[in-house]
Amino acid sequence: MTFSKSTLYLVASAAFFVTGALAQAETIKVGVIATFSGPNAIWGKQFREAIDVYVAQHGDEVGGHKIQFIYKDVGGPNADASKAAAQELLVRDGVKYLAGFDFTPNAVAVAPLTKQAKVPAVIFNAATSSINKQSDFFLRTSFTLTQLAQPAAEWAAKNGSKKVVTAVSDYNPGIDAETAFSASFEKDGGAVLEKIRMPLQTNDFAPFMQRIKSSGADTVFTFLPVGPATFAFTKAYNENGLKAAGVSFLGGGETDETTLDALGDQAIGLVTAYHYSDVHDSALNKNFVAKLQELHPGSRANMASIGAYDGAELLYRMIKAAGSDGKKAIEAAKGMEWESPRGPVKMDPVSRTVVQNVYLRRVEKGADGKLVNREFATVPNVPDLGFNP
Repeated sequence: MTFSKSTLYLVASAAFFVTGALAQAETIKVGVIATFSGPNAIWGKQFREAIDVYVAQHGDEVGGHKIQFIYKDVGGPNADASKAAAQELLVRDGVKYLAGFDFTPNAVAVAPLTKQAKVPAVIFNAATSSINKQSDFFLRTSFTLTQLAQPAAEWAAKNGSKKVVTAVSDYNPGIDAETAFSASFEKDGGAVLEKIRMPLQTNDFAPFMQRIKSSGADTVFTFLPVGPATFAFTKAYNENGLKAAGVSFLGGGETDETTLDALGDQAIGLVTAYHYSDVHDSALNKNFVAKLQELHPGSRANMASIGAYDGAELLYRMIKAAGSDGKKAIEAAKGMEWESPRGPVKMDPVSRTVVQNVYLRRVEKGADGKLVNREFATVPNVPDLGFNP
C-alpha cells in the first residue's frame, strides 16, 4: 500500500499536534511540606482540607495542566526535616512548586533550594517578615506579625489602653510582634511597662500572669503560635484573675476557631486583631465554610485554612500564567489580586506577601450557641509592615 505525499503530510501534522498537546497538558506536581504528625499535626490537616475544598470547587486542571499535590510530613518545627523533604520532592518527585511551611525555621531551611532549582514556594503560614528576604522565590498567602501587631497597637491606643505589657513566645514571629506593637503603641503615646518573652514549648503561664497582674498594666498584648499554647495562655488569663482585675486582653490567633469552643464562655469579650474569621460576612466565605463542612464534617475554618486555600488560588494562577517555568511564575504573581473568603487580597510585588484587611474581632456567642470571632472594625489594605527591602 502506498500513500500520497499529501496524506503523509496530514498524518505527520496530526502526530505533531497530538505530541504538542500531550506536552502542553503535562502534570505539574506541587509539594506541600507541613506537620501531619505530633502535637502540631492540625496544621497539615487544615492545609490539606483547604486544598481539598479548592480542588472540589475549581477542579484539578488549569491552563491545560493537571495539578497533583504531594504531601510530606516534617513532624513540627524541624529545619533539617523540611530541607530533606524539599530535596526529595524536587529530585525524586520532580515537583515544580513547593508550598505549606507552617513554621518559620521550616521555610528558611528550603530557601537555598528554591533559588537553586528556581522553584516558587508558597508559604501558607510562617509569619516572620524576614523569610521572604531569604529567597526571591518565596511568596506568602498568610500574614506577617507586623501586619497584625501595628494595627492592634493603633486600635489599642485609640480605645483606652494606656499601659501595656507584651507577652510573646520567644522566637522570631513573637519578637516581630513585640517590636511592631511596642513601637507603634509608644509612638501613639502609650507606655509599654514590660516585655515578657515566654519559652516556645511551655504551657505553664501562671508565673507570667502574676507578673502581668502586678505590673499595673491595663492591657496585655500577646502572641503565641496557634495550638496548645494559645489555648493554655487564654485559659490562664482567666484562671489567674486578669480579666476580673481589669486587665484587657488583646491578641491575634489566641482565640483560634479550632480551640474557641473548648475555651468556653470565659473567652467571651476577648479582642484580637487578625486577617480572617470563619464568620466573615461574604458569600465567598460562606461557600468556603460550607464546602469544608461538606467534605470534612466537624472541621472548622481558621487562619491555616485560609492561608492554604488562597495558596492554592495563587498556585493555580501561576501555573495558568507560566506552566512549570518558575521564574516566569514569580514575575506573573507580582501584583496579582483576587477576592478571597477573607476579603480582597493583592500580592505585593516587593515583599511578595499579600496585602489584606486586618479585622478587630471580639468573641461572641453565635446564634447556634457556638463561640465566634465577630469582626467589628476593619483596617483596610495592610501590607507587610516589617519588610525592609
